Amino acid sequence: MEINWNNVASPERNDLVFEGRNQSYGAYEIRANYTKTVALILAGMFLSVGLAFGIKAVMGLKGAAEKKGPVIDVSAIDLTPPPPDADEPPPPPPPPPPPAIEMVKFVPPVIKDDAVETDPPPPQEQLVETNVGTVTQEGNGDEVVIPSDNTGNGVVEEKAPEIFTVVEGMPEYPGGMGDLMKYLQNNINYPQVEKEAGIQGKVFVKFVVNPDGSISNTEVLRGVAGGEGLSKEAVRVVKSMPKWKPGKQNGRTVPVYFNLPINFKLN
Repeated sequence: MEINWNNVASPERNDLVFEGRNQSYGAYEIRANYTKTVALILAGMFLSVGLAFGIKAVMGLKGAAEKKGPVIDVSAIDLTPPPPDADEPPPPPPPPPPPAIEMVKFVPPVIKDDAVETDPPPPQEQLVETNVGTVTQEGNGDEVVIPSDNTGNGVVEEKAPEIFTVVEGMPEYPGGMGDLMKYLQNNINYPQVEKEAGIQGKVFVKFVVNPDGSISNTEVLRGVAGGEGLSKEAVRVVKSMPKWKPGKQNGRTVPVYFNLPINFKLN
């Protein structure tokens, strides 16, 4: 029988080398059990690696389940106002035109060589009782005459700026509607009471984008029944928005109303 002298674990080689020696322990026992020891070590390594991967997979599934929560759907953002309420009263009629005030046309004198008055100026008595203007017209009796008693301070209060609904250049969120949806998704916190009660729905928020891009006059046009917390959260996140790109009309920035529907949706 041929003996493989290069294999230290060969039984024939070990029996020949340790013939007549103590074979109960020491080098003979180590060489005799070499193959079995290597197999046990490899089996232990594979078992440890498999156990580690199994624990990691279980922990990953558990973490994903814990992170899963309510989702706020902001994909349905449009610029259309909420549907009209049947119980809402009709808008008031436009104000009537201002009353006509009686005036007498003032004609400046013109000096000519052959001057002939074709349109003589009104008498002084008529000018005292009638306003002077560029045309002659009769009043309708509804005009309000403000007496001139020289008691005013001469200061005319500035008229409040008009808030537009539609302008040539509508205001925009910095970065566009895509960034607006990301902002809402990252900053809205679903109220705990409504989440536990399963209340969800769409909240319509109206606000004004001022000429400097800031947000003001934030109010809820229509909320969700029983979801007062949803309305409060929608108003909070709108008020905390960064400055917008303001709207423009005739080349100048103006205040503009903006309607924003926010859809609260649970998984």
